Amino acid sequence: MRLALAAGCVLAVAASPAPAPAQFRQKDFDAYVTRGLDVLNTPGAAIAVVKNGKVLFAKGYGVRTRGTTDRVDAHTLFQIASNTKAFTTAALAILADDGKVSWDDPVTKFLPGFQLYDPYVTREFTLRDLVTHRSGLGLGAGDLLWFHSNYSRAEIAYRIRFAKPVSSFRSRYAYDNVLYIVAGEVVAAAAGASWDDFVQRRIFAPLGMTESGTTTGFFTSSPNAASPHAVENGRLQVVPVDSVENIAPAGGIASSVTDLAKWLKCRLDSGRYAGGRLFSERQAREMWSGQTILPIADPPPPLAALRPAFSEYGLGWRLRDYRGRKIVSHTGGLAGMSSQITLVPAEKLGIVILTNSEADLMAALTYRLLDDLLEAPRPRTDWVAGFAQASRLARAGADSLLRASRSARDSAAGPSLALERYAGRYSDDLYGGAELALVAGKLVLRFSRSPAFVGDLEHWQYDSFIAHWRTRHLEDAYVTFALHPDGSIDKFQMAAVSPLADFSFDYQDLLFRPLPATPEAEP
Repeated sequence: MRLALAAGCVLAVAASPAPAPAQFRQKDFDAYVTRGLDVLNTPGAAIAVVKNGKVLFAKGYGVRTRGTTDRVDAHTLFQIASNTKAFTTAALAILADDGKVSWDDPVTKFLPGFQLYDPYVTREFTLRDLVTHRSGLGLGAGDLLWFHSNYSRAEIAYRIRFAKPVSSFRSRYAYDNVLYIVAGEVVAAAAGASWDDFVQRRIFAPLGMTESGTTTGFFTSSPNAASPHAVENGRLQVVPVDSVENIAPAGGIASSVTDLAKWLKCRLDSGRYAGGRLFSERQAREMWSGQTILPIADPPPPLAALRPAFSEYGLGWRLRDYRGRKIVSHTGGLAGMSSQITLVPAEKLGIVILTNSEADLMAALTYRLLDDLLEAPRPRTDWVAGFAQASRLARAGADSLLRASRSARDSAAGPSLALERYAGRYSDDLYGGAELALVAGKLVLRFSRSPAFVGDLEHWQYDSFIAHWRTRHLEDAYVTFALHPDGSIDKFQMAAVSPLADFSFDYQDLLFRPLPATPEAEP
């Protein structure tokens, strides 16, 4: 199996490649990638680097699917997840140049029915607020509205009004996907075309990005698409592809490094490309200007060198410093897919790394490339080793918390009610309906609008259970009931079991209350 992870072939994507800095040696880097694939448990990766308007290299490594010989190349498709967000802000910038929107227009100018929980925030909420993660909502608020659900974008944009804020408006950074769905609806309203069609016509087509699309079908129908991989039960394996139609403006694009190299060259040249401009230089500056201050936490010890002097969020981009240069970057993650795009504007340098696992290989290789291409002094950090050690520390901490939770469990404390009394129909204002049914003596939980979320409930203690979802790679959740004094059910709430659960499993934002036992339509 180790042999299947050997470096892939180079594909020429530029007639005259840019000269490499003296400290960059392709063979040394190729060997480093091969080691990284092994150490960080990743089947394959694709990488492109642009410098001074030319492609330094674009290359695939490893395999598209574990256990096969299907090699990754520079044209292999990956889901780029949240690296899509910069395309959505670019679409808004194009519309701003067209005179159809302004960053400080209220969202309700384009979507009159849009609401957030607080009427004041609804009235004041601008397009700039939509894309800068300062709404006052909690981290990942509303993600379960799109995650494996059949809600449309318009329905998700409607239901976010029920998400309660956790901080005051514009006071704190908290990453959010749903508001980028709303931003995509603004693009559609202002352009008179769907977000997908606008991105295809005004971004992909001018740049010649013929290997990029906005739908799950585009990705899965390609004969050269990478398979998503994640660790399940201690073993790396293929996991289900995340469906992204309803969250496309926040994370739906699939692309190759060949296409994304064209995107990087355009961004590094302030929106210019061979045939003209995507957006004005003014808009280019605006998108890379800090809008929201990000808190700076100390990285784990193996990654101490990554602590920045400043950290901000722009319009679809993160802004920080590394080795004295301003770095413009973003990461992306879906089930079994991770990516990172990094630009160093002062050096006209851009890096894109796409991988088919959930490890931090894309970050480790990014910083190795930055050290080589910025000619950092030696000795240097071994980033593969550093990220591997940081992962082990995080896993050890999570395992310790889980062991403590299990040791504190009172397994003899049974539920207050007979199991059939927990069964019934429930509703949460934000998400909608759920149903608990007693099947063969066990409770089964179903989320009404998310077919993947069917879970078998295992009793934990007292009136708490654990939902084990039947679809692989969904995080287990505690399900805890509260009772009225008369013994009837008041509500149930949820929380992720693992401390390492992705924030998109925002179970904590849900509060389900029982519905009357009538055949009423689901809310």
